Parts: sequence; structure tokens; C-alpha cells
Amino acid sequence: MPKQKTHKGLSKRVKITASGKVKNRRAGAGHLLSTKNAKRRRRIGNSTVMSGTTTKTTKTMLCK
Repeated sequence: MPKQKTHKGLSKRVKITASGKVKNRRAGAGHLLSTKNAKRRRRIGNSTVMSGTTTKTTKTMLCK
């Protein structure tokens, strides 16, 4: 059987931490930031860790 290819689009958007968690950027930081309050903009600026089910799918797509 051939090897599974890495999903290149996903690999540019997420990082795997040393402990095996999947880190990604939050959505909503692209535009229309003036309508969002400061607390929300600060939260959007930080990265987040994916939940369990999504992590499993992501790791499969990244061949990890």
C-alpha cells in the first residue's frame, strides 16, 4: 500500500506541541475588528488548543 500524504493546507495552519496537542489560531481576526470589543480582540489574538475529537482527525491528516 502507498504511504498516506500529508495534508499541506492543514500543516500550514496548525502545529503539534511536544506533548502531542494540536495548536491553532482562533477564527475571526481577519477583518471587521472595529466592531469587536478589546477583550474579544485580545482573545482572538492568542492561539488555542484543539479539542479531543478534532485532534484525532487532524493528526491523521498530518500523518502523525
